Amino acid sequence: MRNVWTRDELILALDLYFRLPFGRLNRTTPEVIELANLIGRTNNSVALRLVNFAACDPVIIESGRTGMPGGISICKPIWDEFLDRKEDLFFEAQQIKAKLLHSSIEDIVGITETDLIGEDKRAFVKQRVNQDAFRSMILNLYEKHCAITGINIPSLLVASHIIPWAENKKERLNPENGLCLSALYDKAFDKGFISIYEHYRVILADKLKTYIEESYYEKHFASIEGLEISLPEYHRPNPQFLEWHRDCIFNN
Repeated sequence: MRNVWTRDELILALDLYFRLPFGRLNRTTPEVIELANLIGRTNNSVALRLVNFAACDPVIIESGRTGMPGGISICKPIWDEFLDRKEDLFFEAQQIKAKLLHSSIEDIVGITETDLIGEDKRAFVKQRVNQDAFRSMILNLYEKHCAITGINIPSLLVASHIIPWAENKKERLNPENGLCLSALYDKAFDKGFISIYEHYRVILADKLKTYIEESYYEKHFASIEGLEISLPEYHRPNPQFLEWHRDCIFNN
């Protein structure tokens, strides 16, 4: 008898789908193997579910790909339920994972100590879960390379929000609201010293150019002015979000 996928398994698969780029939805991807081992299914079975979810995804469909529509009747209800509730999806997925591992969600996301209790603690843990999910999405989209320098050391990379986390709740987990940047350029972007203009080219703020005589300026900043950043295959930074950054952070 066929082992029907449970709701929990589908939630874990959708969580993974949003974290991985389309090109890595296959049985040899380490994250696919990890999930297969966790839920007791084959790598092929998990990979198939992921491409079933791709068949629900308008971004993939509009790119000319189709995913695998054969299992869409199983995946579409979960897709529709969480499409506009990704914060809930990622949090629920980590709760399920913690239960399967006989652990706690705090251990899963690396929270060692907190004085918070009750709803305050839940909100804090949920925020950490979703920030970790956003980091996974952005680093995977950019293939773990800084969009400006090409640095590919994950511990030196930051999933930068274009519109900051606190400014727009709706776009917090939108991959088009993210850039993968090394730590220096993440901080420069966050503080408005640099931004991204038309054709995805780096621009430098006047306040940064006041340091033009410093020895580091030529190497770290003049060298990137006008540079076209590296872009993912899809979910490229939203031009409207970049315009917001230029208006509200770069020019402020």
